Amino acid sequence: MLFIGVALLVAVGLALVISSDAGSLLGLTQAQTGQLIPLMLILILVAGGAFSRRYKFGELASSVLLWAGLFAFAMLGYTYRDDLSGVAGRVMGELRPGVAIVDEQQGSATFRRGLGGHFEIKVDINGVPLTTIFDTGASAVVLTEEDAETVGIDTGSLRFSVPVSTANGTGRAAIVTLDQLQIGTIVRKKVRAFVAEHGALETSLLGMTFLETLSRYAVSGNSLELLD
Repeated sequence: MLFIGVALLVAVGLALVISSDAGSLLGLTQAQTGQLIPLMLILILVAGGAFSRRYKFGELASSVLLWAGLFAFAMLGYTYRDDLSGVAGRVMGELRPGVAIVDEQQGSATFRRGLGGHFEIKVDINGVPLTTIFDTGASAVVLTEEDAETVGIDTGSLRFSVPVSTANGTGRAAIVTLDQLQIGTIVRKKVRAFVAEHGALETSLLGMTFLETLSRYAVSGNSLELLD
């Protein structure tokens, strides 16, 4: 118990040093050191349990090495947390190609190419999630009739008078305005779009009326980046 009490006093002392703006500690900023305090407290309590009863020297040495290794592993993960976060994002991007890997600081959304060779983009249109295909050849965002109805557009009142070329041949579309289109943290209001007539399009397209509002979009290998 004495060991735990002393260790807790040390941890409280570190917290006071941080809160008093005394500068960095061991090369870490105050914020970084503050994030490490809960980890230190957990390790202190566990270590205190190890010293609460008697062990053979070999068992004690093994326990010390084990906890030292776990602490080093935790420190390593903390030090390279940004890199590990990027790796985790890429893995999730491979498993779920249409889901954006969002970087809020840069205002970007990154996607991985799907097995079919296309970039599937998960978007929220008028607050409703949809799957679209990234298509710079489309002059506008184009919704299938089914997707348009899903986001609340009354397709029965539309006038399909605009000729369009699709993978299924030539068809017609109606002009609409989407109240909101969101991808990750990128949000656009009043986006001009088309609704293709029934059967003219299999999947909705993310076209130029949205893409041209971005500061940049770029394809590099199997990666697509959209920058607000």
